[in-house]
Amino acid sequence: MYRFLLTSRWWEINVFVLLAIPFCVFMGSWQLSRFEARVDDHRDAKAQAESARTDPARPLAELLPVDKATSGRQTTATGRYSTQLLVPDRESGGKNGYYVLTLLRTDGGRALPVVRGWLPGDADSAKAPAPPAGEVTVTGALQASEQPGDNGVSARGGLPAGQTAAISAASLVNLVPYDLYDAWVTLDTAAPGMTAVPAKAPADTGLDLKAFQNLGYTGEWFVFAGFVVFMWFRLLRREVEFIRDAELGIVPEGTEETGEADNKAHETGGPHVSTVQDDASTPVR
Repeated sequence: MYRFLLTSRWWEINVFVLLAIPFCVFMGSWQLSRFEARVDDHRDAKAQAESARTDPARPLAELLPVDKATSGRQTTATGRYSTQLLVPDRESGGKNGYYVLTLLRTDGGRALPVVRGWLPGDADSAKAPAPPAGEVTVTGALQASEQPGDNGVSARGGLPAGQTAAISAASLVNLVPYDLYDAWVTLDTAAPGMTAVPAKAPADTGLDLKAFQNLGYTGEWFVFAGFVVFMWFRLLRREVEFIRDAELGIVPEGTEETGEADNKAHETGGPHVSTVQDDASTPVR
């Protein structure tokens, strides 16, 4: 009955099934592991944010370069404020507004971008408070450079002079004539009239759409594995039913030529079957 499983056609089917199922299971498990890693990163980021509020501020040099372990940590830097820029299209409390970004020239010569606060409405340099004069020491949360197009950061160009879409060394290098730190700081206490900007979670640590896409892909791969098994059993059942019909002398509906049934029976190991011409089709003499 099941000798057809040894035919070349069924060997190809069986090899495909034996390769496809482990592959689908592997890919599903890999996508699940990526989702679990994002969940762990999200949990660690929340714990880090909570500890950052109570940990003492550390000098900027000790926390560079910025990574998942140092992002959001409290840091201090000393220098003199210089160029001031505006960062439009930033939300706070559900309202649209802009950041007031001032570059702090440190003793080493490089400048640290410092977000001094947020203001509502369209970016207007006349409304932004001027930075303090003289040497200052700032304290705030350390942040990694932004990537245009990610996490709500605008990627549009053509902004008016004195504005930048992203807070990053790559975006600011053409706007100022001095070297920059590949990081920025948001102050814990904003200047009078402005709202303090809270620190952002490190990149790829939140339970965002990408994280739940991994979970969705996990389900898809396991569904594919189940579909492969289902189709294999369905093909097997159809083959067995055909052999039984052939043994009973029943020609499958839709088969008009005896050669097709005979070839099928020969391939599956069943008996040859020939159709019998209908007596009604024989001319009467």
